[in-house]
Amino acid sequence: MRRSMLPLVLAAVVILLGAWAGASQAEERSFYSPIIMVDKEKGWIVISNSGAVFAVEAPDAAKPHLDKLPVMGGMIDVVVETRDGKAPLLKTWKVTAGESSCKHFDGKGCR
Repeated sequence: MRRSMLPLVLAAVVILLGAWAGASQAEERSFYSPIIMVDKEKGWIVISNSGAVFAVEAPDAAKPHLDKLPVMGGMIDVVVETRDGKAPLLKTWKVTAGESSCKHFDGKGCR
């Protein structure tokens, strides 16, 4: 009985190791959120998802446009790249509610 379980246990270990190695790679995620705060000097947008509040780091190309985001009543759809041990990095945004002269940031500039 014991000997027949060994292949099953080894298969489970291989699957878990594969999942763990894949989780450490960067992946893109999308969040639809109210804009809680924008810190142009530090290059951060603070949003929320499922009750958690977290900061998203803006790349250099986005920093000049951060002051164009509506904070009070603004809703944003962001795509971020997750990074191990660091805040998510902003890839794109679309302002879905609120006034903004930069409704869509495509990773390079406003459209």
